[in-house]
Amino acid sequence: MSKRALKSYLGELTKKQLQEQVLDLYTRFKPVKTYYNFVFNPKEEKLLDDAKFKISKEYFPVNTRKPKTRRSVAHKIIKHYIQLGVDAFVIADVMLFNIEIAQKFTARKLIKQDSFYSSMLKSLNEVVDYTEEHGIQSDFGERFLNIVKATEEQKWVNSEGFRNVLDPS
Repeated sequence: MSKRALKSYLGELTKKQLQEQVLDLYTRFKPVKTYYNFVFNPKEEKLLDDAKFKISKEYFPVNTRKPKTRRSVAHKIIKHYIQLGVDAFVIADVMLFNIEIAQKFTARKLIKQDSFYSSMLKSLNEVVDYTEEHGIQSDFGERFLNIVKATEEQKWVNSEGFRNVLDPS
């Protein structure tokens, strides 16, 4: 169904029928419920804390399990927050936290897979583009520099690439 056809269909419904359809969607589909719960009660600080906890658990598990160091966990959270319409500042904070927690982990334990480092470089590219797109890049300048500095101090294989993201000249 096209957007135009949907708009036409919704225009034909009475207010009561429309309310019933929205309530039906709310009860049937978890994403719809999640969306409305966020729209009417946007606890962004709680979302930020939850995201940071889930991401840090990937590198520093609370139980005795082995760290998984999956970038995909943070990526899913970020994608979900963008879909919900969470504030750009909060999303950028989560994006940067993902890289920072990975650096804390690699300061303690060397990761040998080059794919991990290229994944973190991709994450930095994404957050730089995202903050630039939303006009908030200057709010995170110090954190960007600290990330680049940490890659150099820890001798990441692609530390030059991190430097080039911030200073492409």
